[in-house]
Amino acid sequence: MARISTYDKYPAVAVAGMEHACVAGWDEIAKRLAPRRKKWVIAIDTYPGALDDEVLPAIQSRLRPSTTILSSDAQLSEQTILDLTAREFRAEDAVLGRMTTRSLIELFDPAAIDRIRSQVRETASGILLVYGVGASLLCEPDLLVYADLARWEIQRRQRGRLVHGIGVNDSQATAWEQYKRGFFIDWRLADKHKNAIWKRIDLLLDTNAPGKPKLVEMAAVREGLKCCISRPFRVVPFFDPGVWGGQWMKEVCDLPRDAKNYAWCFDCVPEENSLLLGFGEHRVELPGIDLVFQHPRELLGEAVYGRFGAEFPIRFDFLDTMDGGNLSLQVHPLTGYIQQNFGMPYTQDESYYLLDAAGDACVYLGFKPNVEPEAFIAALDAAQASADAPLDAERFVNKIPAKKHDHFLIPAGTIHCSGKNSMVLEISATPYIFTHKLWDWGRLDLDGRPRPISIHHGKHNLQYDRDTNYVMARLVNRVEPIAQGDGWREERTGLHEAEFIETRRHWFTGSVPHETGGGVNVLNLIEGAEITVESPTNAFEPFVVHYAETFIVPAAVGAYTIRPSGPSIGQECGTIKAFVRTRA
Repeated sequence: MARISTYDKYPAVAVAGMEHACVAGWDEIAKRLAPRRKKWVIAIDTYPGALDDEVLPAIQSRLRPSTTILSSDAQLSEQTILDLTAREFRAEDAVLGRMTTRSLIELFDPAAIDRIRSQVRETASGILLVYGVGASLLCEPDLLVYADLARWEIQRRQRGRLVHGIGVNDSQATAWEQYKRGFFIDWRLADKHKNAIWKRIDLLLDTNAPGKPKLVEMAAVREGLKCCISRPFRVVPFFDPGVWGGQWMKEVCDLPRDAKNYAWCFDCVPEENSLLLGFGEHRVELPGIDLVFQHPRELLGEAVYGRFGAEFPIRFDFLDTMDGGNLSLQVHPLTGYIQQNFGMPYTQDESYYLLDAAGDACVYLGFKPNVEPEAFIAALDAAQASADAPLDAERFVNKIPAKKHDHFLIPAGTIHCSGKNSMVLEISATPYIFTHKLWDWGRLDLDGRPRPISIHHGKHNLQYDRDTNYVMARLVNRVEPIAQGDGWREERTGLHEAEFIETRRHWFTGSVPHETGGGVNVLNLIEGAEITVESPTNAFEPFVVHYAETFIVPAAVGAYTIRPSGPSIGQECGTIKAFVRTRA
């Protein structure tokens, strides 16, 4: 932790030849939206979470439309929408719902849509502004603008009670309830709708930073996404505090020192992270998942796309407990359980790779021999019911010492958690929030409320035969030498045979040959200050990566090399690479 941070918190992909495609500020944006004929219909379709109280008045005051139509006026009543989405929302569960298969238009009144469409057609002149979620469903605009923002910015606004769900007044609900509605319902509807209109969008409105809007030509955005799939790139990391959070990322990633802690960093979760595209002096932020939706074959590869569809199946994130506390004791659902109960096709198999560890670091993993399920569940229930009966976790669960560069494999159904004084690079599949917390060490969350506990789900997934012997033989440091060359060696470190992700670690002082093999690669620099990723055929410009940075190499890249550079020349560096195993 004594190193000088070179971690890039705002990585961007520069889009050559598009330097003038973007403008910033409401005055310049209004000029781009100005009418070009007597009757001018502008639809500003918004992602749920846009700040309507900022965006709409800013546009109205500058364009002075003769008519403004709000998409919310065409939506079904709030109660009808609540009833329609009750199965997905699952009010009886504090955290988890079910992935919706509905479409956005189902939340609208067909008669209201017809009435608005007729009103737009029959208006002879003037500026008609149609605004809101699904605005493009209500008209055939002369200019279609999409107001977008990243998932993590939406969550910030939910915590500040600044936004609400589609057609429901839940701005005063808890952040968990808002997130649940967004994750299982609203974001699914909005993503499906955005994909359907993607080719029709004329301009993208970046609304991530309140008061700092940017407008970019959609042709330039499409060109930017094409740039990403032909070269290594990074998404924008997001850092967040937590009740167990630590201090490591403050130093290594150069974060504000006045924050109490940082627990999480989503360093490669395209659905959650954003993507920065550079247009001259401006940087436009859009959801990373847009790249997955628009270029799944080039990004993921045919085999991965054929297996998962337009989903990015590999997740890299940081869990910082240095000078912090234990994570919650938890389990992830088995594949059959997540499919039947939550509508997800695959589950969150994962692993912990130790980027760093103090002398007392540990990982809780698997059961001790002969644990009786009934006794364990009774102990969990008692701990949850009374502060006078805390769980004696070490009576039931293995507590394994952990050191830097250890790799712990955690297939679904395995009880686990990272202990304090660890810096974990979590490498996992990507079903996001399906963690069944069993015991949280008697803590309250940062908001002063108990963290949601899911014993009722977890008990159906715990695999008691993953005991001490199983864990030590099959889940801890399963390192196998694979290959070596001039100045490099390759090791397989996992994952478990039940998991679809393969991980390879390279140690090197020279140039290492890599090949995507027709599938997406995700890597992190686990040792060394700096490396450079290059194309043997100069297909992309050299790409510099710093310590602890995660980067993506699209399947379409094919061959690439990695070598130490800058201060790391002459020193041994290390990377860990994850990819989807090819089916036999």
